[in-house]
Amino acid sequence: MDDIVTVTVVDTEAELDRLAAHYRAAGGPAVQMLNMLGGKAEGLLDKLPRDVRDGLGAATERALHLAMETAQGTRRAVPDQKPWVNTAVATAMGAAGGMGGLPSSLIELPATTTMLLRAIQGVAAEHGFDPAADNVKFDCVRVFSAAGPLKDDDGADLGFLSVRLTLSGGAMQKLIATVAPKLAAVLGQKLAAQTVPVLGAVAGAGTNYVYTRYYQQIAHVHFGLRRLAIDADIPHDDLVARLSARMAPSLS
Repeated sequence: MDDIVTVTVVDTEAELDRLAAHYRAAGGPAVQMLNMLGGKAEGLLDKLPRDVRDGLGAATERALHLAMETAQGTRRAVPDQKPWVNTAVATAMGAAGGMGGLPSSLIELPATTTMLLRAIQGVAAEHGFDPAADNVKFDCVRVFSAAGPLKDDDGADLGFLSVRLTLSGGAMQKLIATVAPKLAAVLGQKLAAQTVPVLGAVAGAGTNYVYTRYYQQIAHVHFGLRRLAIDADIPHDDLVARLSARMAPSLS
């Protein structure tokens, strides 16, 4: 008997619509709530002490390196969780960090970074990629180069999907050095929100809720496009352009 070959027909347009919905869902009411707690996003960083602001880039780079070492190790000990579990754990961590103001928030920062990376790795696995593979580790960190959750881009900033970075010997070091300044601004907003008097724990929980939800949605876009390019046999750049065209109406 001849072997039966099953061909999976990919509805590219429907999948791109779904990924566009993920991108739009990254923002929304939760971001508005966070802005109400911590003030306007553009003013949050100014609330941090100068020495903290000046050291945020280096601290974020160290946190990313630590997250890379820790997140993969936790995957071997604890299986991937559903997105709401990741969000709940990160929210609780943010509340605990915010209770003690800036000192406890700085201590909590590496743990939150690890939790965010772990959630991104879970999305990669959900799309059929191995988070232990070097190229997938690379892509997981690249997700952090998307616009931050308090950045009101409404889908405009899709450039991170098209950035070409070569996976070579020192590639991860270079990638982390490239991503760290942008992530530092994002995490700086989080730290500042957690310094709000009385509301520090609430702001800490709120920022971690928003950030975890945001990066999980962005990871779905990133790895969803990777999977679609393979399954539909369409160049990745073409898919990025078609996704960007779907987001264009929101810019008018």
